[in-house]
Amino acid sequence: QVRLVESGGGLVQAGGSLRPSCAASGSTFSTMSWFRQAPGKERDFVAGIIGNGASTGYADSVKGRFTISRDNVKNTVYLQMSSLKPDDTALYYCAARKGLGRWSHLDDYDYWGQGTQVTISA
Repeated sequence: QVRLVESGGGLVQAGGSLRPSCAASGSTFSTMSWFRQAPGKERDFVAGIIGNGASTGYADSVKGRFTISRDNVKNTVYLQMSSLKPDDTALYYCAARKGLGRWSHLDDYDYWGQGTQVTISA
């Protein structure tokens, strides 16, 4: 059974940092990504990584502030978030797929986690 379990969210002040992680079990994946969804808004792509980092992608809103990485031995992906802003407040989801696809298309992902809440206070 495939599972993606996120952890490491929390409440921090603007300008602070967080490093949520997503541990996968039951399979390995070519692509692992992070999405986020704020209340009343759509689920948006944040960052993605292929393999050991052969390719990464970021939403424009997080470029230069967030860094995605993965440990294939632990089958875990991380999202280092720095210079956090109140607009980064959302439920952050991990997503994974085995094949090719587009970074930001939800339908191109096979598996999803339950999410970890990130709240940034002003």
